[in-house]
Amino acid sequence: MMTDPIADVLTRIRNAVRVERPHVDVPTSNLKRGLADVLKREGYVWDWEEIPSQPRAILRIYLKYGPNGEQVIRHIRRISKPGRRVYSRAADLKPVLNGFGIRILSTSRGIMSDREARQKKVGGEILCEVW
Repeated sequence: MMTDPIADVLTRIRNAVRVERPHVDVPTSNLKRGLADVLKREGYVWDWEEIPSQPRAILRIYLKYGPNGEQVIRHIRRISKPGRRVYSRAADLKPVLNGFGIRILSTSRGIMSDREARQKKVGGEILCEVW
């Protein structure tokens, strides 16, 4: 049994980026799909797809690198953990690295970046930071 599946996904992405893998495979769920979709919308990954398999479908995330092989995802960190949940209102969400990074939130309107949350004026649980 896994106690923190989001931390598992972030660790898999972090490890795959460090060894310059073209993609990373993770067990799928709605939350992980939302996380991959936000990373795609914000330009941190190329794309993602769901591959049906047994006993559970696999989410394949295609990682993005610069023209000379430099990492697009330099830092990815879990903020809200099972032992300490971190919540924030939309007014309290400040830009990460003056707008060069993002926070990913779980809100009542779904998984979204801090930019989208400020625009829609909705707060929620801060899942992670990426830059």
